[in-house]
Amino acid sequence: MKAVLLAAGYGTRLQRDVVSDSSGRFAHLAGTAKPLLPVGRCALISHWVRALSACGSVDGIYVVTNALYHAAFEEWAAHFQNVRILSDQTRSNDERLGAVACLQLAIKHFKIEDHVVVIGGDTLFKEDFSLTKVKERFSDLQAKCEDSCLVLSYQCRDQETHKYGILEVDSDLCVVCMKEKPLPSDTESRRACPCFYVLSKKSLPLLDTFLEEKKEAPIEEKDAPGNFLSWLIPRRPVYVHEISGRFDVGNLPSYIECDLFFREKLQDAESFMV
Repeated sequence: MKAVLLAAGYGTRLQRDVVSDSSGRFAHLAGTAKPLLPVGRCALISHWVRALSACGSVDGIYVVTNALYHAAFEEWAAHFQNVRILSDQTRSNDERLGAVACLQLAIKHFKIEDHVVVIGGDTLFKEDFSLTKVKERFSDLQAKCEDSCLVLSYQCRDQETHKYGILEVDSDLCVVCMKEKPLPSDTESRRACPCFYVLSKKSLPLLDTFLEEKKEAPIEEKDAPGNFLSWLIPRRPVYVHEISGRFDVGNLPSYIECDLFFREKLQDAESFMV
């Protein structure tokens, strides 16, 4: 199994918050890509590399970034033996390819023909999350159907449904549909879906199909990886693995919350996410 970490975003909200913060406490974060932000004892993305390496089921870790942050990621990756960096060659948010195109770029560039774990580079999960349990669940699904893919979900509050893609599932936890940022009245489900997908190798060619269909569409339709997932659900069986929640570093307050947890509350850093 391979892992692709999506890290080509420009963190515009966070950088705007850092610049406007009058305390000066976070000035050192200016110009830092979100996945490289210090979270606890290391960069946010380093938590993923450590866990993916320790879980034993991933034999290649690929990070897609942009030309602006490429050098910084290469410098960071020099501390790891199993991480390779790829630039999407863009230098601004207006030029961005979008997350789905970046995933396709990595799969083609590195000639990936294996199952792929797709991870948003600005996301970490709570302590109940386990890559080992995810792998076991995915293996069980693959034994029944090689087309099967796996995603995560956690319960969000009523007032948060408009922020997320919300999954509706059947009694077997197979996804029936995903509603993008619905009102609470539009769905009974509260299953938010973070950017963490285990895509079967049989589903990878569908990235080409999706992007060909969307080639004339605005970037917003190709940017969020959830748009591909929503498109995939009627075409391949997609199942849910339940977790309790996540840290989503989108702005300065969410970064502070995440960093504080890893500095003061994380119980077992060595086994975290493994």
